[in-house]
Amino acid sequence: MPVPELPPPRSSLPEALTRFGATVLGAAAARAHETGAAVGTSSGAHTLPTLPAGLPCGPSPTALPPPTVLPVTGVPAVGAPGPGAGLERLLRGPHGLGTAGLRLNPREEPPAPVAAEKGRPIPGLYHHPVPEPDPGRVNEVSRRIKAWALDEVSLYPEEWEEQFDGFSVGRYMVGCHPDAPTVDHLMLATRLMVAENAVDDCYCEDHGGSPIGLGERLLLAHTALDPLYTAREYQPDWAASLHADAPRRAYRSAMDYFVRAAGPSQADRLRHDMARLHLGYLAEAAWAQQDQVPEVWEYLAMRQFNNFRPCPTITDTVGGYELPAELHAQPDLQKVIALASNATTIVNDLYSYTKELDAPGRHLNLPVVIAEREGLSDKDAYLKSVEIHNELMHDFETEAAALAAACPVPSVGRFLRGVAAWVDGNHHWHQSNTYRYSLPDFW
Repeated sequence: MPVPELPPPRSSLPEALTRFGATVLGAAAARAHETGAAVGTSSGAHTLPTLPAGLPCGPSPTALPPPTVLPVTGVPAVGAPGPGAGLERLLRGPHGLGTAGLRLNPREEPPAPVAAEKGRPIPGLYHHPVPEPDPGRVNEVSRRIKAWALDEVSLYPEEWEEQFDGFSVGRYMVGCHPDAPTVDHLMLATRLMVAENAVDDCYCEDHGGSPIGLGERLLLAHTALDPLYTAREYQPDWAASLHADAPRRAYRSAMDYFVRAAGPSQADRLRHDMARLHLGYLAEAAWAQQDQVPEVWEYLAMRQFNNFRPCPTITDTVGGYELPAELHAQPDLQKVIALASNATTIVNDLYSYTKELDAPGRHLNLPVVIAEREGLSDKDAYLKSVEIHNELMHDFETEAAALAAACPVPSVGRFLRGVAAWVDGNHHWHQSNTYRYSLPDFW
C-alpha cells in the first residue's frame, strides 16, 4: 500500500510579524548589552526569548459568541480590564536585579490597588498583589456552590461542612477570573474546582484516599469527563456507576454544565488536561506505595502533570469567548500555560508546607524532596523552593511577553491576560486563606 504524501508544513509567521517581533526582541537585547544586564541563566537572570517558529498568526479570528447565560440580578458586574492593561504587565516581563534589559516594554509599574488582606505573603516570593475579590460575586458564588454540593451531587457529609466553608472556593474563583462576564460563567470553574478537590481528597489523600487501587478509581471517574461508548448491554452499568460516589457525581455534573457552555475544542482540551492531572496523581501514588522520595527533577516532572493546569486552560470559557484550537495548541502557548501551572503549584507546595507536615504520614512537596535529596536543612530547602518558584514565574512572564509581541491576535492577548490573572488570584487565595495555611517560622 503506498504511503500517502504528507501535507506541507504550516507556514511560519508572516514576514511583517516576524520583522515586528525581531525588532522588539532585538531592542531588548541591545538594551541588555548597553546596561550590562545579564542574559544567562545563573543568579536569577534569564535567557532572551526567541520568536515562535510556526505560530499561525494572521488576521484576528472571529470570536465565538459567549455562552447563552442569564445575568444574575443584584450581583455587580466586574469590569473587564481596560485594553492592554494586563498585556502591559506581560510586556514588562520579569522584575528584579539584572532583568531590566529583558523587558519588552520597560516602564515604571504603578502599584496595584490592594485591599486589606489576611495572612502575609511568603518573604521573597515573587508575586503580584491584587485587589480583594468582589464581595457581591463571592457571596453569590459561595451560595450557589454550596447548594450544588449539597442538593445536586451530595458531595460531603455534615461533618465536613466546616472544611468546605473554610476552602473559600467562592473567593478563590472570583479572584482568579476577574473578566468572567457573569456569575454563571464563574460557576463553570467553581464546580470543576470543587469536583477536582473531591477526587483528590477522597481518592488520593485526606478523606479515605489511598495509593492502592488509585488507577482503577481514576479511570472510572475519568469516564464522567470523557464518556464511555460501549456495547449497549453494558451501557446502563456504566451510566449507573457515575452516581456511585461523590467524586464521580461531582465530575459528571460539573462536566455536564461545562460542555453546555463550552465549544467542542474547549471541552476536549479540558479532558486532555484532566488526563494529565490523573497521570500525575498516579506517579505520586507509586512513590507512596514504594515509600520512595524521587529525585528533585523527577518530582518537578510529576508536578507538571499533577498541577493546576486544568484551571487556567479554561480561562477563555469562563471569560465567555474561545481561543481557537489551532492557537491554543501551539507549542509556545502550551509552554506558557505549563510554566504558569508549574509556578502556581509550587505556590501550593510552599503555603501548604506546615499543614502537610502536621498531617499523618509523609507528604511529598518540593521543600521535603529537596531537603531529602540534596541534604539541606528544612529552612534552606524551603528557601531554595522559593527561588525555583521565582525562576518559573520570571520564565512564564518572559515567554508570555515574547508570545504577545510575536502574535498580537486579540484572543491570544486576552487569553494571556486571563492566565496571568489566574496566577495572581491563585497566590492571593493561598496567602489569605489562613483557615487552611500558615507559614513556617523560617524568618
